[in-house]
Amino acid sequence: MEDYQPYFEANRQAWNQRTEVHLKSDFYDLEGFAQGKNSLNEIELQLLGDVRGKSILHLQCHFGQDTLSLARMGAHTVGVDISDEAINAARQLNEQLGLNSEFICCNIYDLPQHLDRQFDLVFTTYGVIGWLPDLEAWAGLIHRYLKPGGQLVFVEFHPVVWMFDNDFQQIAYSYFNAEVIIETGTGTYADREAAITYQEMSWNHAIAEVVQALLNHQLEIRRFQEYDYSPYNCFSHTVEVETGKFRIGHLGAKIPMVYAVLAQKVP
Repeated sequence: MEDYQPYFEANRQAWNQRTEVHLKSDFYDLEGFAQGKNSLNEIELQLLGDVRGKSILHLQCHFGQDTLSLARMGAHTVGVDISDEAINAARQLNEQLGLNSEFICCNIYDLPQHLDRQFDLVFTTYGVIGWLPDLEAWAGLIHRYLKPGGQLVFVEFHPVVWMFDNDFQQIAYSYFNAEVIIETGTGTYADREAAITYQEMSWNHAIAEVVQALLNHQLEIRRFQEYDYSPYNCFSHTVEVETGKFRIGHLGAKIPMVYAVLAQKVP
């Protein structure tokens, strides 16, 4: 991963800038969360089922709302993220709420240097794999950290969404992982007017690339589903078609926006 280190560092700095804005945003509603609101969505809750007593590794956890929601549901959770600002916030929130989640700050590709145990579940959702150049290594990590028979719960924005320009007017990017996408960003999905500017590096991943990487590492696909909405209002020109379900207004239900995978490590 050495060749990618400058990309990872740029993304770490970008997420550090985002974190400060996100903690104050209505999008993340930290006040509501502190009062007991569960940050998880119906899509992943259906895949997770009853997590009481289960150990869960949450990859790319941002500042830990979902990690802590899982802990509130009775799981024993470990969250991992590359952003030191996000992990610092997660640890503070964990202490504030009186929970027992553990948080590790590192690039997930470096996680074996920080963590050596296995889990009942690996959990990772929404806007995660686009920051990762190598899905074979990603799937290998998931296999490493799952107990035999353990499960991956993975929910992600559909690669079709990432083909469009920001205004969803034309196809601007390849569906496939052709090359790194280097962009300068301003603001953030949680506050488009935020006075931050950063450079970020991302990679598009076709669904076949995702599925094959998991299969290559003895992770059998148990469930796969695509959804014609996003549970988050994080794109341009969205309309809320039902409570908590957002589509791109002029595209309606014509494109998939999210997909979900439940995979199981072969015992």
